[in-house]
Amino acid sequence: ICSLGMFGFFLLFLVLTKQQFPRLCTTREALLTKECCPLWEGDGSACGARSGRGSCEDAAVSDQPDGPQYPFSGLDDREKWPLVFYNRTCQCAGNFMGFNCADCKFGYFGENCNERRETLRRNIHHLTRSERNRLVSYLNLAKQTVSRDYVVATGTYREMGNGSSPMFADVSVYDVFVWMHYYVSRNALLGGPGNVWPDVDFGHWAPAFSPWHRVYLLHWEHEIRKLTGDTSFSIPYWDWRDAQGCDVCTDDLMGARSRQDPSLISPGSVFSSWKVLCSQAEVYNTRGVLCDASEEGPIRRNPGNHDQNLVERLPTSAEVEFTLSLPNYDTGAMDRTANMSFRNTLEGFGDPRTGLGSSSRLGMHAALHVFMNGSMSSVQGSANDPIFILHHAFVDSIYEQWLRRHRPAPSQYPESNAPIGHNGDYHMAPFLPLHRNKEYFISSKELGYEYSYLLNATTCLNTNFSVMLSFVGDLNVFASVFFLRLTQETGRRPTSRSLKQEHVSL
Repeated sequence: ICSLGMFGFFLLFLVLTKQQFPRLCTTREALLTKECCPLWEGDGSACGARSGRGSCEDAAVSDQPDGPQYPFSGLDDREKWPLVFYNRTCQCAGNFMGFNCADCKFGYFGENCNERRETLRRNIHHLTRSERNRLVSYLNLAKQTVSRDYVVATGTYREMGNGSSPMFADVSVYDVFVWMHYYVSRNALLGGPGNVWPDVDFGHWAPAFSPWHRVYLLHWEHEIRKLTGDTSFSIPYWDWRDAQGCDVCTDDLMGARSRQDPSLISPGSVFSSWKVLCSQAEVYNTRGVLCDASEEGPIRRNPGNHDQNLVERLPTSAEVEFTLSLPNYDTGAMDRTANMSFRNTLEGFGDPRTGLGSSSRLGMHAALHVFMNGSMSSVQGSANDPIFILHHAFVDSIYEQWLRRHRPAPSQYPESNAPIGHNGDYHMAPFLPLHRNKEYFISSKELGYEYSYLLNATTCLNTNFSVMLSFVGDLNVFASVFFLRLTQETGRRPTSRSLKQEHVSL
């Protein structure tokens, strides 16, 4: 592959010459003062201020206009995140990060966060048996362990009496992230049963889709490392290009199909005992309430038995390559109607063969969700299925390929007029610590991780570049000898005209 790519290059050359709600910030006092600046245990000061880790500051939000898709103001708790709940949060210094500046920025490790390290995300099919077993055991441990640091909101700020009556629930480390994905994508509650606005999503259908899910995966990875003490852990990816079915649906990976009920997971997999939450969007909308984080039954999955009119098959290599070829990150209204938009095509609402938005059939990222035909097929409840993590790791790798191929200027990410929640300076809901969308319009290497198949591609590129330089060097030597020989035989310095007339045998 490298040599073929290099041959094509030579031809061209020759022709052309954290998130959620920190437990410590969900007390009545914290909500009434609207301050989330917990003490760092290392020195007992808010945000670790005594140790220079950070300080408690006003949360600055952007005043840039949003797009027209959400015509309301002051009705949804995610608007101008996090101001409905908190107007002061920890702002961390240097390489420190976290809701109390206790953690390190992505890609940094050590007590003082001064150890730079790059982790490698690998193809799940390339893991050894012991690595597969470790992945499954880590996932199950996260599902069974109540989060020490975070809780999830079960009521709106208004239902909490503007902070006087906190409404939060304990959930597992894994389910914190299930809730986050539900919360970012849920309909806006406008007040009363059935009174919702469906055309809004703070993490999908618009430019922040790729940055939001990138941060989501980084925090998920970080929490697994904290839980297990395994700082080398990294998320594997599922390369689903040209797959004929769910080849990760085996009992040694994400669970095979149950023989008794094809919509359930085999009892031979630990995932068959998992219970889902926040998966009944229509029920919550009808009642006009938030998910209460209670268990709602087993994971459902019936891959391949989906609506063929909506999704023909899993995405192909050609479709991925077409998507990568699109030079504009987002276009037009920057929503599901966007034409020739890399983001919209990657997300699945742009046709992966034409680039036209509002496609009648879903492709790319969305196609995989529909293909799984179960818990994964509901946007709000999709993170209940652990395949979600593998799938989005691969989607993130495609985003990474696009960033490396096109090297977009920071200005390609929109500062204004994107759908609400998606402008560059908007803080991602519902993350605490705070992250702005445009901060993650950068390469994964700047965030401390790499993908194994991209690493191979980079190695190939570097090798080809070295060969090219050698080739150019040989041309220079050839030219020097040629001109010297011509000068010696003709007794004059060659001109462009004489080069056409003289014939020299070397």
